[in-house]
Amino acid sequence: MADGPLPERLAERLADTMFALATPSRLQILVCLRDGPRSVSEIVDAVGMEQSAVSHQLRVLRQHAVVTARRAGRTRHYELRDGHVAVLIDEALAHLQALGHPPADLAEYRRVRDGRA
Repeated sequence: MADGPLPERLAERLADTMFALATPSRLQILVCLRDGPRSVSEIVDAVGMEQSAVSHQLRVLRQHAVVTARRAGRTRHYELRDGHVAVLIDEALAHLQALGHPPADLAEYRRVRDGRA
């Protein structure tokens, strides 16, 4: 990308997307969805939040075009809109590692993510 300021409209859209990623609860949900579509009840079980809180956060994520939903009967399955969201999370984790944040926390996350828990 070229150097120089972002056009204001693009900066606003980028800030809007970053806002969607800016809470621990939404990040937990997004990490949960890395492995593929999940229903609200599966997300609730995975992240340990109340169903109403998960539903609210999913609504925010949908409004910001970070996740999509598809209906299967009476159940909605949510998934990441595309792989860019997972890359953003990975890059943020790499940034934390470069800053020297607790390597044990990062190692535990990677172990769980890779199915070695």
